[in-house]
Amino acid sequence: MLQLDRLTYVQPGFRLFADWSAAPGSRIAIMGPSGAGKSTLLSIVAGFLPPTQGRVLWDGKELSGIPPGDRPITILFQDQNLFPHLSITQNLGLGLRPDLRLSGAQAAQVEDALRKVGLEGLGPRRPAQLSGGQASRAALARALLRARPILLLDEPFAALGPALRQDMLDLVRSVAGETGALVLMVTHDPQDALALGGQLAFVADGIVKPPADAQALLADPPAEVRDYLGRK
Repeated sequence: MLQLDRLTYVQPGFRLFADWSAAPGSRIAIMGPSGAGKSTLLSIVAGFLPPTQGRVLWDGKELSGIPPGDRPITILFQDQNLFPHLSITQNLGLGLRPDLRLSGAQAAQVEDALRKVGLEGLGPRRPAQLSGGQASRAALARALLRARPILLLDEPFAALGPALRQDMLDLVRSVAGETGALVLMVTHDPQDALALGGQLAFVADGIVKPPADAQALLADPPAEVRDYLGRK
């Protein structure tokens, strides 16, 4: 279980607070106005920012002091985290061995992951030779190989068109289902929150509200969500 135990982050003119937990396998969209602290929350969970107060725990173990790379977490940003000088096969291989000295079985795992995300035969290409959708698929394939129990998505599909973004969200659900990962996904789009098919944690007035069923919340939103959506 992921637990945000009175998690607090304070900077001049900015404060963020979260105090809730989420079960393994949960799919949670993080939504709210620009500057509310959505990406900040992911950065704290990932270990890129230290909390001012409070704790982040996974299965009862506090993650404070554990370097980002050693946490049980995979994170995808908008730039997909792909190294431009490496092939797609090599980028995926990093998810298994940082030195890229893959065994035959591990190389087969990489090829299988490429096949599962629809990139079979594209392993020798470099990221610049892929479309935006293909790069997103490659990044998700690496998340599939890493099989970490927490998957953080910081608007990785924001630059994609609606149809392709829907395909990527379908793939996120597939990867999460195969790995059992808990998903936290930052988005500005309520349709993305619905497509993720889980819960929604809304960020407003410095508080990350506890996750609630996304469909129910958006069908009958509280005042701050209604204002964000522009509904009267």
